[in-house]
Amino acid sequence: MKKGVEVLLLRLSSMIHNMSESILQHIAIIMDGNGRWAEARGMPRVAGHEVGALSVKKIVQRCVELGIQYLTLYSFSTENWGRPQEEIESLMALLVQKLVTEVPELIENGVSLRHYGRRDRFAKEVMQALDEAIELTANCDRLTLGLALDYSGRSELIQSIKRLLHDGAEITEENLEKRLFTSGIPDPDLLIRTAGEMRVSNFLLWQIAYSELYVTDQCWPDFDGNSLDEAIAEYASRKRTFGKIH
Repeated sequence: MKKGVEVLLLRLSSMIHNMSESILQHIAIIMDGNGRWAEARGMPRVAGHEVGALSVKKIVQRCVELGIQYLTLYSFSTENWGRPQEEIESLMALLVQKLVTEVPELIENGVSLRHYGRRDRFAKEVMQALDEAIELTANCDRLTLGLALDYSGRSELIQSIKRLLHDGAEITEENLEKRLFTSGIPDPDLLIRTAGEMRVSNFLLWQIAYSELYVTDQCWPDFDGNSLDEAIAEYASRKRTFGKIH
C-alpha cells in the first residue's frame, strides 16, 4: 500500500513539473465550511476549526511531497472580526497553539511562514507567536506557507495605491505589485474553495486575475491529500491561455 502511494505521489509531482502550459507553483485555498461541518454533527463550531487545523497540516504535507513551492491559506478575513467574540477568541487561541507546536515540524519539512494582512488588530501574544514562527522558519526553502490573517483584498489594494502615491512612483502594475502583502510571491496558479460556495470572498483580488478556480462541496475538515490530488488533476486537464489564442 505504501509503495502504491509513493508511486502516485511521484506521478503527481512529475505531472506538476511537466504541464505544457505552465508549472503549478502556487496554490491558494479558501478554507470554508468548518462551522457547518461541526454543526452538521451536533458539535460546537470551534470543534470544526480544530479539525480544520488538522486538514491544514495534511495539505501542507502533501504540497511538500508534490514539490509545490507556494501555498496560501485564507485563514482569517477582515470580515471575520464580525463573528461572535467567543468564536474569535477560540480561533486566536488555536492559532497561537498551532504556531508554537507546529514550528519544529515545519522546519523539518522545509516550510517557511509568511503573513499577509494587517497586524494592528491582533493581541500581542498572537503577533508574538506569529513573528517568532516566521523568524524561526525564515531559512526554509521547500515551501512558502502564506497565512492570510486579518486580510482583505480590497484593503490591500487601497493600501498599496496609497503607498505608491506616497512614494511618488509611476503607476504601473509592477510598482503596485511591489507594495502588495504578497510582494515577491508569484500569483496563484490554482485557487481552491471548499464547501461549495461560488465566490472569491475578497481574497487575493489582484493576484487571482488569471488563476484557475476549483470549487468542491467538501467542507474544509474533510479536505485531505486525496482531495488536493483531485484538484490538481482537474487543473492539469485545463488549457491556460491568459487571454491569448493557442
